[in-house]
Amino acid sequence: MIVLGVTLVGFIAFTEHKTESRALSELEVYVEGVSDVYFVDEKEVIELLTNAFPSLLSNTAKEKVSIHAVEKKVEAHPFVKKAEVFEDLKGTLMVKVSQHVPIARIVRPMAADGYISSSGKILPTSSNYTTRVLILTGSKAEALLKENDLSIGNAPLMELIKFINSDPFWLAQISALELLANGDINMYQQVGKQVIEFGKPEDIEIKFRKIKTYYKKILPEKGWNTYDRVNVKYKDQIICE
Repeated sequence: MIVLGVTLVGFIAFTEHKTESRALSELEVYVEGVSDVYFVDEKEVIELLTNAFPSLLSNTAKEKVSIHAVEKKVEAHPFVKKAEVFEDLKGTLMVKVSQHVPIARIVRPMAADGYISSSGKILPTSSNYTTRVLILTGSKAEALLKENDLSIGNAPLMELIKFINSDPFWLAQISALELLANGDINMYQQVGKQVIEFGKPEDIEIKFRKIKTYYKKILPEKGWNTYDRVNVKYKDQIICE
């Protein structure tokens, strides 16, 4: 048993050494698609890595390639959420990439826009791809671009954005949020001229139930063009003017 153990350890060591010294033969990249979001693709990741590591596939032994360095390089891409890098038995370097998913866009009239991801991360816009998402405007919205993670400093706002995105009806109907200086939020609709005065991003489900009551009971009786503003920010009240 002792001799067998030594032989087995020696075999494992030999196998590991052989694997470590084997050259990488190919690079394969797989980018997980999420709801047809393509802010980063396989071609872009391959170009990124071949530029950063010119000898990556030039008969380079694996021991000269830092898997950690490859992962960090890919994850430095602003739209990459996570990268997993490993080598298969054929010597192919496999790179699996998951993307950040934008769920809102901060619009600035005099400067570049930015996206908010589903995890609250601020993302730049892309010259290659755009997507239709909830629009955020106002001076308070512009200030968000200076932050890194909205899920920490602006958790109530993130909860509101996620609530809208989680419901197909509200996602189709609410086109933009105006973030006012006092912290209140005005909502603009795809259908209907009324500004919805939502107030602070709190009691979210209760306020949306009031908006739905307005749609189901008040609009059919009064018509779409009767009111200019609908206020749901006060408890147990729907104020239409």
